[in-house]
Amino acid sequence: MKKKLSALLAGVFITGISTSTVLCSDVQMNIPKSKEFRIERSMSPEAMACIECHKKQQPGIFSDWAASRHAAANITCYDCHAAEAHDPDVSQSHFKEYEKNDTKYGQKKYMVPVSAVVTPKDCSRCHPDEAMQYSKSKHANTLEIIWKIDPWLNDGMNSEFERINGCYHCHGTILSLKDKELDPATWPNVGVGRLNLDGSKGSCTSCHTRHRFSVMEARKPQACGQCHLGPDHPQIEIFTESKHGDIYDAFGDEYNWTAAPGNWSPGVDFRGPTCASCHMSGAGSVMTSHDVTERLSWELQAPLTIRPEDFKAFPAQTNWQEERTKMQEICMQCHGKRWTESHYSQMDQTIKEYNEVYFIPAKAKLDELYTKGLLDKTRFFDEPLEVEYYELWHHEGRRARMGAAMMAPDYSWWHGFYECKNRFNAFMEEANHLIETGEKSYKAENYPNATGNKTKPPELFKQ
Repeated sequence: MKKKLSALLAGVFITGISTSTVLCSDVQMNIPKSKEFRIERSMSPEAMACIECHKKQQPGIFSDWAASRHAAANITCYDCHAAEAHDPDVSQSHFKEYEKNDTKYGQKKYMVPVSAVVTPKDCSRCHPDEAMQYSKSKHANTLEIIWKIDPWLNDGMNSEFERINGCYHCHGTILSLKDKELDPATWPNVGVGRLNLDGSKGSCTSCHTRHRFSVMEARKPQACGQCHLGPDHPQIEIFTESKHGDIYDAFGDEYNWTAAPGNWSPGVDFRGPTCASCHMSGAGSVMTSHDVTERLSWELQAPLTIRPEDFKAFPAQTNWQEERTKMQEICMQCHGKRWTESHYSQMDQTIKEYNEVYFIPAKAKLDELYTKGLLDKTRFFDEPLEVEYYELWHHEGRRARMGAAMMAPDYSWWHGFYECKNRFNAFMEEANHLIETGEKSYKAENYPNATGNKTKPPELFKQ
């Protein structure tokens, strides 16, 4: 049975993918049939060549683009991937496609420089405000942030390959070239803090995946849950447990996910919020922003909870009281003022207790161990108490604070403060034992895969 899908995309008439089973050398294969394509308004020959080639070579890419708002606005592959011949990220291998002369469009007369990497600088040609806001955010600067504070990197406690498949997958790589092409050690990567060859930071496709670049996709919590999950920052799990997540699960299929940017409104287009609606989307007098550092009144991921402007690795250029007022206005689209202010009062008390009861005493005890030479400060993670201290704030402590902030009681208590108590008691017991006996801590001399480069990347820390 053959199915045909037709779509008129602002002047570009495309019939969708149809597949049929054909017999090739006695082997059955599903082969996509070629798609009809008709231009209704102007498009450059070079852009047409991109579309005609890629719809045959990568039909998935073509189909995503064809269903996008970009296609509806007659924005083609070439509009986003176009580069200057002198740009460092120009694809040299792509030039060879024009020398084959085995297809209608694989000819030199269509040859143009293109880059495989589309950066926020490229996107800023049409989305200047979004790119500017994003550039100021912790997202865009997160690679620099972790190189300032993370002992895994600064002490070389993991391998380069572990970083590529772990840390850098979300935080981003520093793109580089090898033999005039993108280095496979740094590409592919769509990390939010990726340092691009054109000097821009980040990747818009972290949230708006290519080549659909869907606003709908970025509005759903799963987009954020690609990175915000797991034992150290389980925001997606916390959201799922919360009332907000429950409402999303129950009614999410009724939300108007495709409302125009800047017009997605609580009570009109959706019933319960998602990550994006609280941290990015506009409501009331609060404007839409791609700077996720806004609206925050606490730095919940830090060891000691501080205000965002006091976070030394990346001080927010904001005032926490003003940003709290913005977030509370978002809350009050659905909640009363008393309810909202009381929630913040509870969160503030949670933070106070975490700081004073758990973190500050543990940090003081760790410093005492270092001062007395019972722990070695040469590197981190190779002594058990360093791991205990790290997980107290980096795992349980974060879960307690984030669970309270996002109204997930199981994470605030059982995954949070309950585990904080166990970790704190074990840490203090062993620490006091070392102090009383004068014994030095066990040290893992053969720490596995502690081979990572400890030098801060000069591309990030230019003098």
